Parts: sequence; structure tokens; C-alpha cells
Amino acid sequence: MHIKEQLPQLLQQLGIEKLNPMQEEALMMMPKEPETLLLAPTGSGKTIAFLFSVLQLIDKNKQGIQCLILCPSRELVIQIEQVWKKMSTGFKVNSCYGGHSLAVEKQNLSVPPTLLIGTPGRIADHLHRKTIDVSATSIIVYDEFDKSLALGFHEQMNYIMNYLPALQNKILVSATSKIEIPDFINLVHPVMLDFIDKVEDDARLKIYQVHSEAKDKIACLDALLCNLGANPTIVFCNHREAVERTSKMLSERGIDNAFFHGGMDQIDREKTLIQFRNGSVHFLIASDLAARGLDISSVKNIIHYHLPTKSEEFIHRNGRTARMHASGDAYIILSKDEELPRYIDDVPEEYIIQANKDTPPPSVWSTLYISGGKKDKLSKGDILGYLTKAVGIHKDEIGMIELLDFMSFVAIKKATIKNYLPKMKQEKIKGRAYKVELVSNRI
Repeated sequence: MHIKEQLPQLLQQLGIEKLNPMQEEALMMMPKEPETLLLAPTGSGKTIAFLFSVLQLIDKNKQGIQCLILCPSRELVIQIEQVWKKMSTGFKVNSCYGGHSLAVEKQNLSVPPTLLIGTPGRIADHLHRKTIDVSATSIIVYDEFDKSLALGFHEQMNYIMNYLPALQNKILVSATSKIEIPDFINLVHPVMLDFIDKVEDDARLKIYQVHSEAKDKIACLDALLCNLGANPTIVFCNHREAVERTSKMLSERGIDNAFFHGGMDQIDREKTLIQFRNGSVHFLIASDLAARGLDISSVKNIIHYHLPTKSEEFIHRNGRTARMHASGDAYIILSKDEELPRYIDDVPEEYIIQANKDTPPPSVWSTLYISGGKKDKLSKGDILGYLTKAVGIHKDEIGMIELLDFMSFVAIKKATIKNYLPKMKQEKIKGRAYKVELVSNRI
């Protein structure tokens, strides 16, 4: 079936009304061109653009790994895998990344997928162990390839390219135009699709500056969050230690929040993102790891508690809000003697904090952990049935359900969890007992 015939169903599966101009042009050009460079801002829908193109390039009559997608972070790997699964193409997909069980990955790869997504380090490891065969792989996608290079994956990416003699299509994707393509990718005549300045986001994103009377900005951040209320907000800090310190100080001031950075264990990072996604936590204090490649669709506010040193990171941070036709706001907190960096050309409007605003209330949702997932043959329907029929919770008290390989997470109203948690621990799911407990947002 041609992609045009599949398009209505694919869009319906993803909950999208239509492709945007960037996605339409990418879908028209990528399948035809052996080398494509797609440049578009964060939040513009690049993942859908290249996945739809990859689907058109896949040969249903061939076995083995046809497409390899390399990403700089575990979170981006997981996000792309989830999008592909939502598309319901019928083609198998597997993901490989550090922090994920190597034994589970080897078992999954025993039947080669059509699409393999991974971080450069883990894919190189599998090639070294001879647990994957990419000798016939015809498509490679480097998503956020500039970030992979910046994180030091140059050697692993070069190593992987030596195992790909049958490449026919190379797709490079980036959210910034200031890029250098390394020689080992061996591009000859790439077609550039540059949408960096074409995506109309000015009307959707409003940037403000906020002045702190003190050099220590925590009181200003506290007051700003009280003004903004309980809306999904990411507060960016420049270092891991600052992330945890800021999170702790906000908690001590009565503002419920969670933190996120690259020094956390993978499972703790996943738990934190799930709580932010399902509304159990309104405020996420994060490093620049959260600036790209995360599956968070409804962030209202971005706060630059610390300003990044480079304009690219400033743009990527802001790209977490005002995504896909939604609107959003970004706030720059400046201490008494701090000035706007040179990369901000237009002076943002000043935001005046109103005094004596109430502390934002904690979320009405909590997150429930269940020690079984997709590999245990559990589905969202199984978990919903367990909670409504076996436990007796009304479906209106249940929020987002997310399944991982060997664990699941459910948003449930806090008052409901208090009343029903003992019974949850007693009841079985599909005849099997699983560990059930609350997830704390203080990882």
C-alpha cells in the first residue's frame, strides 16, 4: 500500500489531523533522495516526518534490519519507538540503550526487527558482540546527530558506519542550523530541507524577563511559580547539582516538584517523566537533558533559572513549549547584576510578579507502579479492568496508563489511592500477583 493510501489511518493512529508543510515536503523528498538533511526547530514534528518517510522506503518482502536510527539519548530512543508503535505499521521495532537490560535486548533481537533504534554506544556494543547484523541495512537515520557528536559519540558513530556497506538512504535530522557533518558519514550531494526559520512560532511563544532583587534567585522563582499557578512547567538549571539543590529548596518552600538530569538511573528518569506527563507533578526542575527528545506534549511554561551559554540550547529549551500549534511562555530570571546574553536580539517584555499569590497546590493525581508490563503480556485494558472490576475504582478516577517492558504506571486520584491501595495489593491481574506501590516524586 502506498503511503498516500495509508496516510489517513496513520494520522488517526497518532491523533493528528494533517501533516504540516515541513512534514509534507519531507515525505515528498526523503524517499526519493539518497541523502537528506532535515533542519527544523524542536517541537515541529521531525520524528513523524522521517518515520513516515522510512515507512515508504521499507521493503515488505525483505527480512532483517532494514533501517537503523541513532539517537543521542535514551529518552529520544524510547519516544521514537513509541511513535512507531502507535503507527501500527506491522513492522517489528526494537530499541537498545544504556540502562536497559542487555539480556532482554539480545532476546528481542533474536528475531531481527525491521526497524532498530538505539544510542550509538549501545548499538556499537551489540555490533561488537555480534548480536545484530546490519550488513544488509539500507536506511540510516541520525536523529539530533549534532547532539550525538557533542556528547562524544563520534568514535561509536564512525565504528557503526563501517558495518553498513549496503546503505542506500541517509537521513540526518537536527534542530539547529549550526552544524558540521563529519567525514565518516560520507555525504556526497545531500538535499537540504531547511525549516529552521520557516516554522511560524513567534505568535505561539511569548518570552518574558523577570528581575530578581537578590543575587540568589530562589525567592524570585518561588514567587514566579506562585504567579503562574499549577500549570506544567519546566525550570532549567545549568548543572546537575543546581537541579537537585533548586528542587530541594522549592520543596522546603512548599512547592511540590520533581527533578530530572543525566546523572540519575534510567528507571528513575523514566519514573520522573511519567509523573510529569500524567500530571502527578506540575513542576519539573531539569538540566538541558530535558531540552531535546522528550515525549512531553503539553508544557505551558519554560523558566530559565540559569541561562545557557549557547543560543542553540536557549532555543531548544523554549522548544519544549508552544509545540504543534499550542501556545506557551518562557521566562528568563535575571539576578540584580545579571544582563541578557548577546544571543537574545529582541529585549523581552518584563513580567511583573504580583505579591502574595498562593502557593500552587499539589496535583490531585498520584502515580501507581505495577511490576508487570508488555513483556508480561499485560495491556492497558488488562490494567484498567483490574482497577475497575477487581479493585472497584471508578474509571473517572483513573488517568494515563503507560506500559514499559516489565513495569506499568497509572495515574490515579490521590484520595482514591488512599482508600484502595490495600485492596490493589491483594488482587491479581490476569491470575498473577504483581507488586503494586505508590511512586514518590522525590527519587
